[in-house]
Amino acid sequence: MTLEQFFQQNPRCALAFSGGVDSAFLLWAGLRAGAEVRPCFVKTPFQPRFELEDARRLCGQLGVELTVLEVDILSDEAVTSNPPDRCYHCKRRLFSALKEYAASEGYSLLLDGTNASDEAGDRPGMRALSELEVRSPLRECGLTKERIRALSRQAGLFTWDKPSYACLATRVPNRRAITREDLERVERGEEALARLGFRDFRLRLTPGGCKVQALEGQMPLVFDSREDILAALSPLFSEITLDLRPRVPVG
Repeated sequence: MTLEQFFQQNPRCALAFSGGVDSAFLLWAGLRAGAEVRPCFVKTPFQPRFELEDARRLCGQLGVELTVLEVDILSDEAVTSNPPDRCYHCKRRLFSALKEYAASEGYSLLLDGTNASDEAGDRPGMRALSELEVRSPLRECGLTKERIRALSRQAGLFTWDKPSYACLATRVPNRRAITREDLERVERGEEALARLGFRDFRLRLTPGGCKVQALEGQMPLVFDSREDILAALSPLFSEITLDLRPRVPVG
């Protein structure tokens, strides 16, 4: 089945829209196929500001209105206690809210951007999507991340080379309680590193502060920018370390 065939069979649907590579391409493909697709962004402290900005920018370019739903995810102890299956509890909460909204607007079908490169074993949240009967057209149609990037580039979507991004909660070690303060510190720290020219990196919390994970090709930038990194992160973290093992990019 092709995406065009999928949307011919499902011409009216809501889409969990993050502004990332996958959901951006899925939105474009649905609109191009003539379907009525309602993009919905779930706003929580787990999403950095730039994600919402990108989502709005993409929707503006495609001429479709973006719906923004706010969910108080920090009120859910099953999520904030940060167990190994936190992603399941988080996805269950967020997509339940999406399904409730979609139903209230007359949309019986909810989509997400999971693609054919996403392995269920690596994505504990996929169990929640299955339970809630959320469909993943990119996965169903066999579209891999590499193919989606290529097609997005052909379509002129600015998201085509956007690095894959995991939510801010992934920066907190399992079983360490997730707090708004920690999320805000990580977001501010990552914004500072992005301004210094870093791309597709991570800033992870450690017991004494934070750890920077950079791509192999950007390791020279780490050492060249050492003083700037310290100046940017020292107000936020008492201890700043570097993972000497280069970060392996995902997707």
